[in-house]
Amino acid sequence: MSTTEEATINPDGSTTFNGAGDGAGSAGAAGEDMPDMGETAEEIVKGTDPALYLALSVVVFIALYLFLQMRKKRKNAEVDDFFSNLDGDKFNLKLPAAVDEYYEVKGKCEADGWEPGQVAEGGQPSGHHRQLAQALMKRCIADIPIVSHIQRESAGMNKLYSQSMCSVKQWKSYQAAEAMVSAEVEEVRAEADEIEPGWSQVVWRQAMQYHNMLKQKEEQAKAQQLAQHRAIAEKKKAEDEKSAAEKARYDAIAQKVDAEKARIANAEKVAEDLMKQEEREKESKKAFSGKSGGMKKGFLG
Repeated sequence: MSTTEEATINPDGSTTFNGAGDGAGSAGAAGEDMPDMGETAEEIVKGTDPALYLALSVVVFIALYLFLQMRKKRKNAEVDDFFSNLDGDKFNLKLPAAVDEYYEVKGKCEADGWEPGQVAEGGQPSGHHRQLAQALMKRCIADIPIVSHIQRESAGMNKLYSQSMCSVKQWKSYQAAEAMVSAEVEEVRAEADEIEPGWSQVVWRQAMQYHNMLKQKEEQAKAQQLAQHRAIAEKKKAEDEKSAAEKARYDAIAQKVDAEKARIANAEKVAEDLMKQEEREKESKKAFSGKSGGMKKGFLG
């Protein structure tokens, strides 16, 4: 494709071709304006601000931190919900009925003239003294289970509370139960000293011994009862096995008898069939012989 050139005569006599010059100039300008793509990418990479990488790292770190915190809060919330659902029934304790029974006995004794700290006459305990001592020991023995329960749970509950792993309701229930049991322990000691001075030092030890004795007797009774039930069950099992064996033996004999009866009946039937068959054969022979004789006699006659 040709290009129209315009010649210009300069004052000094030289000539300039505008078309060719412009084309060359344009081509040169275009070549100068066109950037190198490889060099541009390298310059962009080299020109990236390191602060941008730092900012991205900070954003990623913050996002990861928030995720972990939310996960931790969710797990803590689940634990809190679990413990908040605990209604404290484990420590919903009540004093035994023996407490009220003791005060009823004490009221009757006081109405009859007994006074706290009254010394037995002649060194022998009075009837009121014996009644009160028995009622207080019964009360103390009945208290042993709840006292032991609080003693067992005390260390665990304090540890859970120190680590914020129990609900407020459960902790308050435990504190109320512990306060009630502690007050009962001190009240029993005070009543023991009123009945017999100094008895408070050993009353709980004696109660624990009696409680263990009663518990041992109860366990022995349960074991004996269990052994009796086991013996009865074994005896019944042996009787059932004996009855089953006798029934099996009777069934086997009955089966043999039935089989023998069936064999005899079958043999008799076979014998009867054979006899009938023989009779039929005899009758057939007689009939055949009669017919043969008649035919010969008619032929000769």
